[in-house]
Amino acid sequence: MSIAIRLLLLIFGQLSEHFHLNMESNSWIKQNRHSMSIKRIQSDDPLSQSKDLVQDSIEKLKALFPQIVTEDKIDFNVLKEILGEEVEHGEEYYRFTWAGKTQARREAHKPSTGTLIPVKEQSLDWETTQNLYIEGDNLEVLKLLQKSYAEKVKMIYIDPPYNTGSDFVYKDNYGDNLRNYQEFTGQLDSEGNRLSTNSDSDGRYHSNWLNMMYPRLILAKNLLRDDGVIFISIDEHEVHNIRLLMENLFGRENLFAEMVVVRAEGGGLAKKVIKGHDYLLVFVKSQSKFKGMYRPKDIRGQVVEIDRRKFWIEEDWLREEFGKYGTLHYEDIEEVKGIDKKNEIDTAIEEGLYVLMKKGKKHIVGRYRALDEDGSKFYSIIKHLNKTGKNDLKKTNMEDYFDYPKPVSLLKELILGTTFFTGNENDIILDFFSGSSTTADSLMQLNLNDSGNRQFIMVQLPQKISKETDAYRDGFKTIADIGRERIRRVIQQIKESHPEKSEAMDLGFKVFRLDSSNINAWDGSPENLKANLFNAVNSIKSGRDEEDVLYEVLLKYGLDLTASIEQRLIERERVYKIYGGGGRMPLYLSRR
Repeated sequence: MSIAIRLLLLIFGQLSEHFHLNMESNSWIKQNRHSMSIKRIQSDDPLSQSKDLVQDSIEKLKALFPQIVTEDKIDFNVLKEILGEEVEHGEEYYRFTWAGKTQARREAHKPSTGTLIPVKEQSLDWETTQNLYIEGDNLEVLKLLQKSYAEKVKMIYIDPPYNTGSDFVYKDNYGDNLRNYQEFTGQLDSEGNRLSTNSDSDGRYHSNWLNMMYPRLILAKNLLRDDGVIFISIDEHEVHNIRLLMENLFGRENLFAEMVVVRAEGGGLAKKVIKGHDYLLVFVKSQSKFKGMYRPKDIRGQVVEIDRRKFWIEEDWLREEFGKYGTLHYEDIEEVKGIDKKNEIDTAIEEGLYVLMKKGKKHIVGRYRALDEDGSKFYSIIKHLNKTGKNDLKKTNMEDYFDYPKPVSLLKELILGTTFFTGNENDIILDFFSGSSTTADSLMQLNLNDSGNRQFIMVQLPQKISKETDAYRDGFKTIADIGRERIRRVIQQIKESHPEKSEAMDLGFKVFRLDSSNINAWDGSPENLKANLFNAVNSIKSGRDEEDVLYEVLLKYGLDLTASIEQRLIERERVYKIYGGGGRMPLYLSRR
């Protein structure tokens, strides 16, 4: 039996209706169905949880410095000796800290025991789409994505709570975040509420906000590709703290830009200074791997196609060095630039890099510029007004649901700039404070414009909506409800306005909901003996089905939630054939 098979049996071997797994062929199932070794899963088994980031870091440390390992433990005294002068010994040194930082960091590394439940009835094109919409606490969701999406995300954009004193801030309970999430969403009875305002009268006003952001950003960084980038929209309340926090996590050298976004004009009734901007922090995973942010350059010449690739011919690149400012004709190159430049250009013309173009009685030298490689760098001040975001929502009849939605134009510019060189390579864009789903809207509009196949992962807490709002009166109960509906309406508009182009687009999304594991694990506790005996009879929780368990397999084994899945019947048994991607062989999962 292969290692892959044994790992999955450890996770799901205790089910009363056992699952068989194979990575080779259908015949294996037939040959081994009665001879498999089943092992009971314990509640603390690492394979029943999300990725253990602490153990992962320890293994990396051991690989880098094998001499620090003593009886399978880390000897930090040896590590200090190896690092020598690079170890900080003094009590006073430059660092960024706050009340609760250590506990928040530990929380990021604590595995989650939850899972993501498929919600097909709220999804579109379930069988084929590569897009995801996940409803749940983004801290737990980010933990669950660690195995399947580590280093796969090209771009992250977040517009978190600005900590103004009136907006909501997650109050994480480091004892059991999943239980608190269930209480918040009404799945369990509770006297408390884990989502609340963070008033500036609170003695730890900034610390509370940082403790919310820190573990989420630790987990988010793990999901970024080496050439990945993260954008954070923020205002003056926390821009100073979030920049220090990001420098702490990503390194100061990986600050790509601090941008200003002009979001409003006018404001004559302001008491002090008219505030018309927010900030946009841009950090990259690695400056050496990130290719930069670019806008498409203004095309000032003829566009041609060579070997199925589009180029534009720049006509005015060769300027006169003397006399008037203008285009230099080919016939005058030797006189103005010299014989060496003339020979260089003649060689380039022979090699097909330049082209001679008739202009009046003379010629100019045109230079080929590849459309997919030729871009303009961003300026640090960009203009995207709030009223534009309201108008975007107006197109879907949702303009009264959000006060300050981000404009589609802003996200389109950021996504296009980030994926300028890779826009047709299945780039994944993640937004784990997705709100009104502007990011998903923008991504689909871009794919429509340039025939790209970028994919999105939206994560949103099902924050309840006040009964006094227009959204509630229109039938929406949570922000997640609105976010999903906006995506549906945008998709419908694209299909109606561009029926032919939409045929080739991914205009769907899979919906998942955060919940506890599908498995009633045996915890070995004498106090819970009665419950454990009952669970041993039926190890799948009440209300869960085999597809719920199937997607927990994908998460715990590290396969994409959008992996291709086929159902087959083999000897009257339903068998799932899963293609995980990344060169993996098909995985077979059956139930009996």
